[in-house]
Amino acid sequence: MPGFPRLAPSYDIVVVGGGHAGLQAALKGALLQHSVALLDRGPKYSRSYYAPHMVNIPGFPDGVSGHRLLDQQIAAVRAHEDRIGYFTPAMVTSVEKTSDGFAVTFDWLKQTQVARARVVVLAMGVVDRIPAVEGKIDTIFPWANQAIVDFCILCDGWDLVDRSVAVVGHDAFAARTVLDVLSFRPKSVELLTHGHPLLDGVPEPERSTLAATLKERGVPVVTTEMVGFDGIREKLFGVRFADGSHRTYDRGFSALGWYDMHDAIPGRSGAGSMPTATSSRTRTVARSRTPPGNRSPVSTAWGTSGTVGIRSPKRGPRQNGRSSTPGRGTWKDPLPRDRRGVRDGEMVGELG
Repeated sequence: MPGFPRLAPSYDIVVVGGGHAGLQAALKGALLQHSVALLDRGPKYSRSYYAPHMVNIPGFPDGVSGHRLLDQQIAAVRAHEDRIGYFTPAMVTSVEKTSDGFAVTFDWLKQTQVARARVVVLAMGVVDRIPAVEGKIDTIFPWANQAIVDFCILCDGWDLVDRSVAVVGHDAFAARTVLDVLSFRPKSVELLTHGHPLLDGVPEPERSTLAATLKERGVPVVTTEMVGFDGIREKLFGVRFADGSHRTYDRGFSALGWYDMHDAIPGRSGAGSMPTATSSRTRTVARSRTPPGNRSPVSTAWGTSGTVGIRSPKRGPRQNGRSSTPGRGTWKDPLPRDRRGVRDGEMVGELG
């Protein structure tokens, strides 16, 4: 079809996901003289598509929006169409191990296709969990779009210096996020639990330790439910509470974690594991999940019979075996946890 890529019988690499990581993986694969099929659901499914301004991207001293950066990365991928088949919008439905590699089934142009390759890179990323106010998650969107409410401590923590900050959350992850925010020397920090008891469900002795630490650091805790926001014209995060009270902050920070989109892809492969530390915090148990509050990204390589995988643990918990991502479809994983194969941000297979 003119203007559309033609699906080849096989590839060296199939990349699932067209955010920053997926686009870079496809480009690098092509530059290393490998054939690549890039299966992209669309730019709007990239987490940073909605980032209004990022200053931690090399090569952009004045910062860049996530949207603009994605546009430039897509242009770079399209410049190598001789080696990259860029299929978008494409929805991957399964990844299966075969005798000579992997078979990736996806829907594209209202047809079901299968891309075959020696290696699969899962780069579907994460979706932030959004605080629901009176049953709606879009209430906070205008403040997030104006970078008044942040979600990534590594990306935006630097901008909290000398500002008053409201951290939204109630569990151990939220408590540790408060401690992380304090390391950036804000003017003040308060923890808004949005109607939930502080550290509800956190086991001892972790609960007592975190509560004591918050008290020692002088962090106020507001347990009243939030019912609305204001102050956007003044570039402020104003919060209205169910008891009629109101508080104003320079910044809001969501500490609800995220949903890992890789759980939406069923697949099978044998698995062992080994750490591949991409930060100072590692998890060495196969398929273990980073507990809430371990802020730094961690990767675990795993595989068997000539396969290897890169795993990025998620923050947001799964409920009843589901990845209940707001605005996305829900996938009920048919495999028990100890039988799942391709999942959680992996690269599987090996290139000769």
